[in-house]
Amino acid sequence: MTQVRLILGDQLNASHSWFQLPDDDVLFVMAELPQETAYVVHHRQKVLAFFAAMRRFASALERAGHRVRYFTLDDSAAYADLPELLRRVLNETSAEAFAYQWPDEYRLDQQLADFARTLDLPVSVADTEHFLTARDAWEHYSTHRMEYFYRALRREYQVLLDDDGKPLGGQWNFDADNRARLPREAALPEPLVFATDVTDIDQMLDRHDVQTLGVADPSALLWPVNRAQSRELLQYFLKHLLPAFGRYQDAMTPDGWSLYHSRLSFSLNTKMLHPLEVIRAAEAHWQANQAQITLAQVEGFIRQILGWREYVRALYWHHMPDYRQRNHLSAQRPLPDYYWTGKTDMACMAHAIGQSLEYAYAHHIQRLMVTGNFALLAGVHPDVLDDWYLGIYIDAIEWVELPNTRGMSQYADGGLMGSKPYAASGQYVNKMSHYCKTCAYDVKAKSGEGSCPFNSLYWHFLNRHRDRLGDNPRMKLVYANWDRQAPAQRKDVLATAEVYLARLNTL
Repeated sequence: MTQVRLILGDQLNASHSWFQLPDDDVLFVMAELPQETAYVVHHRQKVLAFFAAMRRFASALERAGHRVRYFTLDDSAAYADLPELLRRVLNETSAEAFAYQWPDEYRLDQQLADFARTLDLPVSVADTEHFLTARDAWEHYSTHRMEYFYRALRREYQVLLDDDGKPLGGQWNFDADNRARLPREAALPEPLVFATDVTDIDQMLDRHDVQTLGVADPSALLWPVNRAQSRELLQYFLKHLLPAFGRYQDAMTPDGWSLYHSRLSFSLNTKMLHPLEVIRAAEAHWQANQAQITLAQVEGFIRQILGWREYVRALYWHHMPDYRQRNHLSAQRPLPDYYWTGKTDMACMAHAIGQSLEYAYAHHIQRLMVTGNFALLAGVHPDVLDDWYLGIYIDAIEWVELPNTRGMSQYADGGLMGSKPYAASGQYVNKMSHYCKTCAYDVKAKSGEGSCPFNSLYWHFLNRHRDRLGDNPRMKLVYANWDRQAPAQRKDVLATAEVYLARLNTL
């Protein structure tokens, strides 16, 4: 009486109830799929890391006594898609039942639901036992703003609360304390990286002509590919990076690529780490080291996991599939070529993109306020930007990428994710980074040849979208500032922006 159970590549949760006891009647199926390498162009390191982590998870299951059938890309290439592969396995094993866990991406959810309806045998769907909220969380919390969603989860899971259920330190959010510019003389910690040999996977990708972007050293993959490495990275963060994380979490510099960030998102999004495990570890480490770690540092970290991560997933599942088509600002421009090469004279863009191509990683402010902000100001179509973000980053899975890109970064959802566009001029980049002093463009100049493109594009963006944004209470001061500028100055700024937009691809 064989039951076939599917495990997807981002369902590497060793603590799942499925795996507690071996059962000879259960066959677990895992597969490296052509469809998963081709729906966007992925970073080379992303494909290598996913397949390497999947292989190690399958091996761990077998060592624990479970029956596993694993399809490498060499094996799965013979099948048109996942349903065809599964149908073959079900037929060959004469399976009497099929089960899978809820996928975290809408496209896979629909594919498996459609497949299940074609089967003449019992089908069951299990929870992934990973997230702290249900798929339909959007409908069960009284607010649709992240801050209050976060507070509700703090109460529910008793995180950073006193004995009376009040937030430690007398406030819920220490974001105002976590916006410091990195001192020039700061000695940045060396990031913990790994050196897993994935040459065999790399050669397999070549055999199948898998198109990727970025660079990779297959002899020494730097990302964690099993739970042991993931836990090691967590402990390294707590000991060496958490003491300064919150304070400098928004800072940017060309002098480093990892700074004080944990880089745990790949381990979390593949479920090698559980979010509550990470939250409890951070809270406990702070409590034991309060002389070195302030409350603001640990709260800023926990908010990213307990707040943003759960919130964006709730928004994603509530608003899909229509969310994928939202384009509130009617943006239409193609993505400039330098998003694929990093070859631009804008220092902030060159570093943020170059770093992404080299490491499959950039931190949240580089994504939001550099590459995302520039695309917003330039009016890049959210479809092409979504595909770029979904492909280039090691941690990008659609449930988390789409709300952050189309919603928070591009305001294409019309304010579902954020109450105003995250648009900013070069002044913000200069305030939070070390990029501008070495840039070919003058961050202090608002118009004219050689002026920072972010400056004129910022005002051009506000001017062309005034009918949509002018009544937004959070934008009134910005528009008042624009209106106070002399007509000649406004004219020069808009003319400069038009010149830059006309040669957007060569900036």
